[in-house]
Amino acid sequence: MLGLVPQTATKTHLMKPSVPTPRHLDAFDRAILRIVQQDNKTPQRAIAEAVNLSAAAVQRRIAAMEEAGVIARNVAIVDPEAVALAITAIVELYLRDERATTVDAAKALFRDTPEVQQCYYVTGGTSLVLIIVTQDMRAYEALARRLFEQNELVQRYRTLIALDRVKVDTSITVP
Repeated sequence: MLGLVPQTATKTHLMKPSVPTPRHLDAFDRAILRIVQQDNKTPQRAIAEAVNLSAAAVQRRIAAMEEAGVIARNVAIVDPEAVALAITAIVELYLRDERATTVDAAKALFRDTPEVQQCYYVTGGTSLVLIIVTQDMRAYEALARRLFEQNELVQRYRTLIALDRVKVDTSITVP
């Protein structure tokens, strides 16, 4: 799925700073990021042992990376099947035009729609790619009618239904 991850967050703590502070990441920061991406509940003393720093130094570095926006959020990722969300749809969306007002309105709509797990503004002829998770096909159909068919911003769309969640991951490769 091109690294696109359907996810439902049960708890979210936003770390967005009001004014991002540029931060140079050194080898310690990168090592810490690799660990917390796999499990951000890893005790700081365990991270400290793994990266050869004190727990206090790890705590300061994590706080600084949160403040700088390097760590954007801390979330719990819920398995959609565990909460009866059976349909994962990948939608290619074609807007009627690419004017800023059209694109911005579409982005705002999809950003505010809970069933839209991810939304990407892309190149290559398609305007947006969305990952949508719903309970069943009836729920997807109702959502598609509301978001796409009855939406004057949308020229057309194409839906791909995922048959299997082969790989779902939220981590990025930290160089």
